Amino acid sequence: MPAAPNFSPGPDEKRNARVVLNRLKKRYPTMQTALEYRDAWQLLVATVLSAQTTDENVNRVAPQVFSRWPTPEDLAGANPEEVEEVVFSTGFYRQKTKSIISLAADLVEKYDGIVPATLEELVTLRGVGRKTASVVLAEVWDIPAIAVDTHVKRVTNRLGLTKESDPQKIEFELRALHPEKEWSGISMRYIQFGRDVCDARRPLCWQCPLADRCAYPDKTRRP
Repeated sequence: MPAAPNFSPGPDEKRNARVVLNRLKKRYPTMQTALEYRDAWQLLVATVLSAQTTDENVNRVAPQVFSRWPTPEDLAGANPEEVEEVVFSTGFYRQKTKSIISLAADLVEKYDGIVPATLEELVTLRGVGRKTASVVLAEVWDIPAIAVDTHVKRVTNRLGLTKESDPQKIEFELRALHPEKEWSGISMRYIQFGRDVCDARRPLCWQCPLADRCAYPDKTRRP
């Protein structure tokens, strides 16, 4: 997929992006999602459930989901009220129940219950957006894909890698800044860095390894 048509980064911008990613790779030599899963189907559902909650919470709930409805066929035919009871603690449980039942039904109808390995096919499933699709592609198959969540958006904006607020535009700009071979390793490093250091309200600016690359004003004080 091409980058955003109006964004063509120069050598300095690409060099800066490379320095940032190399430092993140040094901090996180290996990085993968904290969501627990056995296959693409489980990660697909777990990623949908992870919206607006913690990975730890999803990891407590997801095994119950897959124990009762282990296959897409099972979940597609599930009683929504029963699913709501199981996923209640993840928040937005009615919408999430609708999403995972719908995506299961689409998966059975369109792909015989097999999770497709392209972004274009994945986003045809109800409840599956570009972020969820990209997580599955990158994590399960190491297929070049960049998932943009709130952490990625916040960190890349603070670092000046992008000025965009729309996740898809940020995704396209990151694609343009980095070679394709790096794409699948980008998102989880930014996400973890956002959790560990570049917090939304109290970023640990005084211990940030990217402080010299960041234009974001230091709004915190050393404790």
